[in-house]
Amino acid sequence: MPETTLVRTPLFDRHVALGARLVPFAGWEMPIQYAGILAEHQAVRTAAGLFDVSHMGEIEVRGEGAVALVDRVTTNSVAALPVGGVQYSLLLRPDGGIIDDVLVYRLEKAILLVVNAANTEKDLAWIRERAPRDVSVIDCSRDLALVALQGPSAARILEDAGGGAFTGLRYYHAAEGRLAGHPAVVSRTGYTGEDGFEVCVESERAGDVWDLLMESGRPRGLAPAGLGARDSLRLEVRFCLYGNDIDETTNPFEAGLGWTVRMEKSEFVGRDALERARGAGVARRLVGFVAEGREIPRHGYALRAGGRAAGSVTSGGFGPTVGKGIGMGYVPAEHAAPGGTVEVDCRGKWAAARIVKGPFTTPRTHK
Repeated sequence: MPETTLVRTPLFDRHVALGARLVPFAGWEMPIQYAGILAEHQAVRTAAGLFDVSHMGEIEVRGEGAVALVDRVTTNSVAALPVGGVQYSLLLRPDGGIIDDVLVYRLEKAILLVVNAANTEKDLAWIRERAPRDVSVIDCSRDLALVALQGPSAARILEDAGGGAFTGLRYYHAAEGRLAGHPAVVSRTGYTGEDGFEVCVESERAGDVWDLLMESGRPRGLAPAGLGARDSLRLEVRFCLYGNDIDETTNPFEAGLGWTVRMEKSEFVGRDALERARGAGVARRLVGFVAEGREIPRHGYALRAGGRAAGSVTSGGFGPTVGKGIGMGYVPAEHAAPGGTVEVDCRGKWAAARIVKGPFTTPRTHK
């Protein structure tokens, strides 16, 4: 079979210079770690980390019908989102299965969707198929880069870098302005459970932004961070990972994402299926669990609940802040109550784990 050429972000040379370990991810060559996953995880929890997330897809929707179109293809209420607002939302199939989870930015002249790297082409085609002639749906993924500054020192680092105009943003709000002398969209969002910002700039300007933030953040303990720490950080606060915890076979209610669904909207793709699902009740639920012993649940490990097979671990690993093995997976609804137990097949040994409510560690996002 022919080899697939991996795509590199505009910051690839900087990752190499920093000694990053690079791995294939969703068709991209991405840094998995620099100094080490544990060190990078701790840096984000105690100071700050800087992530290159330029592999994420960006889709711009323009035209008079842009708001109506995005409102129709996503579950949350774009019509209720003010200019400068950001929301987490879902794209659904007509049967209620999740095509992707996305961030929706309502900007002055367009709607910007940030989508998962592996789903960009699929999402783009899905939205274009439903777009009226007066709405343009544009793939900006190669034209734009995205970096994430995350951690309790993020706001001070951004201010030191000349981004003080953005540090007053509320959580899940964005502003258009300039950073490192270049036009940028900066949002107070992230995937770590910490305060932080995501900076969207033209790809050719990404290096200037990265260098400025690294220089400004060094005295405050900023570290470059890779996808490994990003995964352990998001797992500790139980943020779903598409392809693991949610996909086209799961619906928002069983995944615990019913809060993203605005059933009061008159119409959106998948609404009828969700109405039926809500009436019938869910047969399974995505739960979080903490290992009672020293075992580490891993993705794909088999689960048992109530003494019966119950699928597998969708996300799992060691939670550095928790100090224990943690994981998520779907179990029958009757066995999903917090305080109950599941068993995880950890390399041939069935290990007990306690089901917990909510995140494994308390998010410290800006209010």
